[in-house]
Amino acid sequence: MPDTTTRTGTAPAPAADREFTVEERSQAQLVFRRFLQHRAAVVSLCVLVALILLAYVGGWLWKYDAGQYTPDNSVPPSPDHPFGTDSAGRDQFAQVLRGTRISLQVSVSVAILATLVGTLWGSVAGYFGGKVDTIMMRISDLVLTLPLIAVAAMLAHNFGGTWYLIALVIAGLYWAYVSRVARGVVLSLREKEFVEAAKALGASDTRIILRHLVPNALGSILVNLTILVALAILLETSLSYLGFGVTPPDTSLGLLVSEAQTALTTRPWLFYFPGLFIIVIALTINFIGDGLRDAFDPQQTKVRQ
Repeated sequence: MPDTTTRTGTAPAPAADREFTVEERSQAQLVFRRFLQHRAAVVSLCVLVALILLAYVGGWLWKYDAGQYTPDNSVPPSPDHPFGTDSAGRDQFAQVLRGTRISLQVSVSVAILATLVGTLWGSVAGYFGGKVDTIMMRISDLVLTLPLIAVAAMLAHNFGGTWYLIALVIAGLYWAYVSRVARGVVLSLREKEFVEAAKALGASDTRIILRHLVPNALGSILVNLTILVALAILLETSLSYLGFGVTPPDTSLGLLVSEAQTALTTRPWLFYFPGLFIIVIALTINFIGDGLRDAFDPQQTKVRQ
C-alpha cells in the first residue's frame, strides 16, 4: 500500500476541512451588490445626492438669498454671479437652488403619497379579488382616463399655488398607476405557501397584507417610486410653466423657466440653467430606477457591466 504521508510525516487534511465556505448574504445585501454593478445608476445616485446637498446646504452658505436684490441688473454669468442675475438684480444661482428645493419637495412628496395610497389600494384589491377587486380597479381606471395636465391645472388653480397643495393634487392623480402595479404583484403572491400558512395560523387579512404581501412586493414598488419622482418633477414643471403651479413669491424650476421664456434671446442664462437642473434631476432618477429594477429582478434585464 503506497505511503500517503507527507515528507514531514503528517497525513494530509481531510477533504472536508479543505472546502471553501461562502458567507450567506441576505436579500438586501444581494440587491445592494447588484445595484453597485449598475454603473450608470451608481453615478446617477452620486450626482443626485450632490444636487440635493447643493440645493439644501449650498443655499444656506451662498452669499446671496433667493429674494435679495443686488445693484447688478441683467449681469451674465461671472465669478460673483455664477448663473448671472435677472432684470431685478436677483442672483440666479440662489434662485435656482431655491427652485430645486421646492421642485424636489414636490416630487418626493408626490412619490411617497401616491406610492402609499396606490400600494394599499392595489394590495387590498388584489388580495380580496372578486367584486372588491372589480369595484376598486374600475375606480383606478377612471382616474387613469383623466387628462393629467388639464385636471391638475384646474385643481391647482382652484386650491392655490403652494408647493404642498401642488403635491397633493399631483399625488391624487398618480396613485392609480401604483395601484395597478401593486395589484398585479399581489395577485401573484396571494396563492403562495407563506400566505396560506399565515391564514392557517389565524393571521388577519390586515396583517397578511401589511406584514407579508406588501414587503414581498417592495421591489416593484420602489422602482415605481423612483419613476414617480421623475414624472412628478416634470408635471410640476409643466404646471408652473403654464402658470398653474407654484406661484410667487415662492419659486420652482418650472416657474423660473416660465419667467425666463421672454428673455431667451437677450438673457439666455435665465432659461438654460434651471432647465439644465430639471434635465439632470429627471435623468439621474430614471437611471437610478433602472438600477433598482435590475437589482430587484436580475432575470428581467441583464445587469450592465
